[in-house]
Amino acid sequence: MDRSPATTIRKESESLNVRTEPKQIRYFSGSIMEKKMVGFSHSKETHHHVAYITRTGVTVFSHSPTHLLSSTLSPTLLIIYFILTLARFLPSLTITPSIFIHFTTSLSNPPKTQKKKKTKSMEQLKPSPPNNPPLTPLTFLERAATIYSDIPSIIYNDTVFTWSQTHHRCLQLASSITSLGIRRGNVVSTVAPNIPAMYELHFAVPFTGAILNNINTRLDARIISNILIHSESKLVFVDCSARDLVLQALSLFPSKQRKPLLILIKDESFETIETIQTNENGSSSSTVDFISTYEDLIQKGEPNFQWIYPDSEWDPMLLNYTSGTTSSPKGVVHSHRGTFIVTIDSLIEWTVPKQPILLWTLPMFHANGWSFPWGIAAVGGTNICVRKFDAEIVYSLIKKHHVTHMCGAPVVLNMLTNSPDNKPLEKTVKILTAGAPPPAAVLFRTESLGFTVSHGYGLTETGGLVVCCTWKEKWNMLPATERARLKSRQGVRTIGMTVVDVVDPSTGESVKRDGNTIGEVVMRGGCVMLGYLKDPEGTANCLKNGWFYTGDVGVMHEDGYLEIKDRSKDVIISGGENLSSVEVESVLYGHSAVNEAAVVAREDEFWGETPCAFVSLKNGLKEKDIPTEKDIVEYCRKNLPHYMVPKTVVFKDELPKTSTGKIQKFVLRQIAKDMGPIRKSRM
Repeated sequence: MDRSPATTIRKESESLNVRTEPKQIRYFSGSIMEKKMVGFSHSKETHHHVAYITRTGVTVFSHSPTHLLSSTLSPTLLIIYFILTLARFLPSLTITPSIFIHFTTSLSNPPKTQKKKKTKSMEQLKPSPPNNPPLTPLTFLERAATIYSDIPSIIYNDTVFTWSQTHHRCLQLASSITSLGIRRGNVVSTVAPNIPAMYELHFAVPFTGAILNNINTRLDARIISNILIHSESKLVFVDCSARDLVLQALSLFPSKQRKPLLILIKDESFETIETIQTNENGSSSSTVDFISTYEDLIQKGEPNFQWIYPDSEWDPMLLNYTSGTTSSPKGVVHSHRGTFIVTIDSLIEWTVPKQPILLWTLPMFHANGWSFPWGIAAVGGTNICVRKFDAEIVYSLIKKHHVTHMCGAPVVLNMLTNSPDNKPLEKTVKILTAGAPPPAAVLFRTESLGFTVSHGYGLTETGGLVVCCTWKEKWNMLPATERARLKSRQGVRTIGMTVVDVVDPSTGESVKRDGNTIGEVVMRGGCVMLGYLKDPEGTANCLKNGWFYTGDVGVMHEDGYLEIKDRSKDVIISGGENLSSVEVESVLYGHSAVNEAAVVAREDEFWGETPCAFVSLKNGLKEKDIPTEKDIVEYCRKNLPHYMVPKTVVFKDELPKTSTGKIQKFVLRQIAKDMGPIRKSRM
C-alpha cells in the first residue's frame, strides 16, 4: 500500500472536499478547516511542493531542499518541511490533514490573534468625562477659597478681602450678570484701572460663560467706540474715572447701533476733579446712563450660584484688542485651554512660590496682566491693587505690605530708578519686565536697588509671556554690565511653548544661530490665540505653515537665546503700550497742510520709545498756513490719545522713497537714531 504523505493527504482530503491539482492544493470547503488548512504534496524527487492555504489565497512553494531551507519562510513552513522530510524516511508515519490543522492553527494563528486583541484593547481607551474635563483657570478660585480661606486675597487702600470673600463675591456678581440676560458667548467689557473690581471680573465674567474684554483706559473715545461696536459688547463695567470717556464713546455709535448696558464702579477713595453734569431732571450722568452700580450687583447676586463650566476647553474666554482703528481692529480671542496653559507656564517660569504678595504695577488690561489674576489665585497669593502708578506710592506699598513680586514694562523700571525715593530695598523684590527690550543700563540700575529682574517676551496673541531670559548660574560670575547685556535678551521658550524659532521669511528655514542673521520670530504652542475676531484674512496671514508668525524681527544667538531686533509691522512701544505708526500717520494725513507723513520710533530715556513724525507739506501754502512743530503736535493731541502723540516732528521737502513709491522707513529710522534719545520726556 502506498503510504506516502502525498497519497495520504489526497485520499483523506477527498472526504473534506479538498480539490487537488498537480503540484498544488487550493482552497477547500468544510467548516472544520475555516481556511486555516495547510496542504502538502510530496515526491521522492529532488523538488518538494508545499501549498499554504491562507485567508488571502494559496501559495505553492516548489524548492529544492537547500533552497527551501535558505528561503525566507514562516517558522510554520520550515517545521512542516522537516516533518515531511522525516516522513520520507519513515514510511510507517502517516500524516493526516487533521494533524496539520491542529499543528498549524496553534503555531500560526495565536500570536496574530493576540496582537490584534492587544491593539484593539488599546484603541478602546478613549478620552472620557472623568479624564477629559475642559481645562480652565477658573477652577483656581474655588481651590484658593478652600485652602487659603482666611488669607488676604485683595488689599486696596483700607479695603481687605479674603479668598473666601473673593470667591463668594465673584459668584454673586456672576449671578447678577446672568440675570441681566448675559449668556454664553456674549462679550462683556471693562474699562477700569487696577482696582478690586477689575480683579474680580476676571473670574465673574467667564463664570457666566461670557467672554471678558478688557479695554485700555488710555485709549480715546473714538477707539473705545470702535472696539465696543466691533466686539458687539452687551455689558460694560465702567470705573468712575472713565465714566465720561465711555459715555462719549457711546455717543459716537451709529443711530441704529444697539448700545451696551452700563455698570458704574464707584470708588470712595477716588476724588474726581471733573464736575458731574446734570441733565434736565437734575440727575447726574452717573445715575441716568448706568443701570446699576458694581456693589449693588454683588449684593443682589446669589451666593450659591453654579457657575457655567465651559462645554469645551477651546471655548472662547478672552477678547483683547491690539488696535482699535476703524479699518481693521485686531480682536485677539483666547480659549480656556490657552489661558490655563499660559497661567501655569508663567508661574513655573517665574518660580512663583505659594502665597506671594504681588503689587499690581502692570495694568490688568495689558494681556490680562500676563495671566497673573488667575495665577495668584492658584498659589493663594495677595493682590495689592493700586489705581495709578506712582514711584513714591509703589515704594511705600512695597515697605508696608512686604511685597515680593511685581510686573511692568521697562518704563516702570525707569521710573523706579529715577525716583528720589529709590533707596535700596530692605528685602529683595522680584520684578518681571516685558513689552519692550529693556536697556541694559536700566536693568543695571534697577538691580542695584535690590530688585531681581526677570526679562520675558510675549504678545497679545500669546496671552502672556512665552519666552524668558532664563538665567544661568554661571552668568553670576560675569561683570555687572555683561550680566545686564545678557539679561536684556528675550531668551528661550518657556516649557509651555512647543517651539520658538527665527526663520527666513522667504524660505521658512531657520536662520543661523550667530546673533547676526535676522529673520522673523515664529512660534508654536498651546497658548497661541484662536485667531482674530471677524478677521479670517488676518488670522490666516499669521497662523500659517504650522506656525504663528509674530511679525517681530530678531536673531538667534549661538547659545539658543532669542533677541528681538526690530518690529516688522512698525509698531512703536511707548511705556509698554504698543501703538501703530499707521494710525498716527492716518491722523497726520488729515491735516490740511500735510502732503506726506511717516512715523517711526525714536529712543526716549523715560518712555523707551516715542513717535517721531516726518512730514512734508503741500506746495503753495500761504505763510500763515504753514504749520510749526507745535501746531502739528497740538493737532495730534486733539485726534489721538496723548501717548500716541509724536514727541518729535521733522519737516522734509520730500520723504525718501523706493522705486515703487514706498516710503523708505529704514532711512527715517536711521535719522531718528542719529538724533539721539529724548531725555526725560513727559507726556
